[in-house]
Amino acid sequence: MGCGRSPVLACDDRPRPTSLSDLFFSFTWLALQGFGGVLAVVQQELVERKRWMTNEEFVENWAVAQILPGPNVINISIMIGSRYFGLPGALAAMSGMIVLPLLLLLVLTVSYQQFSDIPAVAGALRGMGAVAAGLIMATGLKMLPALRKNPLGVPLCALFAGVCFVCIALLRVPLVYVLFGLGGIACVIAYWRIGR
Repeated sequence: MGCGRSPVLACDDRPRPTSLSDLFFSFTWLALQGFGGVLAVVQQELVERKRWMTNEEFVENWAVAQILPGPNVINISIMIGSRYFGLPGALAAMSGMIVLPLLLLLVLTVSYQQFSDIPAVAGALRGMGAVAAGLIMATGLKMLPALRKNPLGVPLCALFAGVCFVCIALLRVPLVYVLFGLGGIACVIAYWRIGR
């Protein structure tokens, strides 16, 4: 979607990627920072640092990226690249997310096979998991103010979040049922409230 055709992004004077190479290198840099807690990095880079999106736009785009098949961050890179440069932009942004990280992953995989028996390596990986969880929680808290403009309103959003947590974490309901069940109900309510 180009500027002016998207309901989420109006044509304005905000910063935007200047070229396909800008998209490629921006998303490459973003991908190289995203060890485990990629949501935190994506939000900080796209909203706070580059200012290509507002926090509200990020929340909306991230929600769409989550329900599409494939990795969320790849989906959002494709959406942003497409928004500014069409298909070439989508391909440049997606390539930035994949090419160099894939090469690094191959090198790390070979290295890990040789050093995985060392207790310090296993401990470091467990520590990275805790840091990634903290990054995701911190980003979630940063995104909370965007819910004030959500058509559902903060109390209903909190209710849906709580029910989602109970269904997935406690009742172990499969994600697909929660996604289509709660997500469908939330979409219908939001559509109804916007139409009033």
